[in-house]
Amino acid sequence: MSEKILYVDDDPNILAAQRRMHGGRFALETADSGQAGCELVASKGPYAVVISDMRMPGMDGVQFLARVKVASPDTVRIMLTGSPGLDTAIQAVNKGQIFRFLTKPCPPEIFAGAIEAGLRQYALITAERELLEKTLNGSIKVLMEVLSLVNPLAFGRACRLRRYAQHIIRQLGLSDGWRYEIAATLSQIGCVVLSSDILRKVYTGQELDDKELQAYASHPKIAGQLLSKIPRMEDVAGIIAAQPVQGHQEQADLETKASASDAVAFGSELVWLVTELDRLVSGGMQVRQAVSYMLERPAVYWSKLVAALQNIDTHKSMASTLVKVSGLREAMILDQDVYAKNGNLIVTRGHEVTYAVMEHLMQWSSGVGIKEPIQVLMPGNDNPLM
Repeated sequence: MSEKILYVDDDPNILAAQRRMHGGRFALETADSGQAGCELVASKGPYAVVISDMRMPGMDGVQFLARVKVASPDTVRIMLTGSPGLDTAIQAVNKGQIFRFLTKPCPPEIFAGAIEAGLRQYALITAERELLEKTLNGSIKVLMEVLSLVNPLAFGRACRLRRYAQHIIRQLGLSDGWRYEIAATLSQIGCVVLSSDILRKVYTGQELDDKELQAYASHPKIAGQLLSKIPRMEDVAGIIAAQPVQGHQEQADLETKASASDAVAFGSELVWLVTELDRLVSGGMQVRQAVSYMLERPAVYWSKLVAALQNIDTHKSMASTLVKVSGLREAMILDQDVYAKNGNLIVTRGHEVTYAVMEHLMQWSSGVGIKEPIQVLMPGNDNPLM
């Protein structure tokens, strides 16, 4: 009885009959029009199963179920009609992507059986999504913690790129924004094969020789190959592999691709753009100054994305404080590079503190030693990023 069912029909007698016959067995709610059904989905959803009559005034069943599909993609949709026909069935399947097609009058046992089947389908859909989310989140966390230990410079950049990308996604209200955030987060994973000397040159704007440049240019494809082996990460792998290391995509071509919903073309440009922002900031610019610089060059940087960054450094700063290694806590942001007492760089500024980071620093602290105290930003307010 925990999963809710919504039945929509413009006949009040039918609604009353369905509540009487099935209300004790299912958590059944009813609506007398497509519009009323939409309002319930918006205010009381999600519903596990939505059943709709076909012929209703104002908004018919096909239109209603198509709206339900957009508002609640996981909801299982069932069509009920008194006048079945091929055209009706085709519309219902194509627009509403229905699960079952029932005809009136529908025997109670058939109706109840369709609901039971819909509930099982909903359980499968939600279980798969939950498993996918947990698997992806777990995989990403492991990859990032490995990167933090193997190459702290690359990890520090990845943390900053993720926060820049999150801001763009929020500002533009991007659909499927998760894939762009993940792509930005994992865009540096291929840097595990690079030396810290090469990355330090890249991050400080020093010129690379031909051999170093060739090595650095390989990291997006390496990352793409690694991530392509993870199920459902094909688009993310494609975005990362396609990110230009030097130069940029022609803006006219990019906007054409983006308008055609090419997630890989759009995502690779977004990742490149936030990487460029980080390059400018790492080179000494303030965030606001770097954004202005990019806005003045629309032939190089896509103005739509840059404009979304304009207020990125106007948020309230996180509280800054000094702590010893023993005082570090997860979700803190390092506000300075952390060095060992022998001068080795351990973790870079902008690094988010994780369990692996704390363990890594504790080992250094108990061995060579860490230069303390460490300046950190405390969670609680929005981070201005710099």
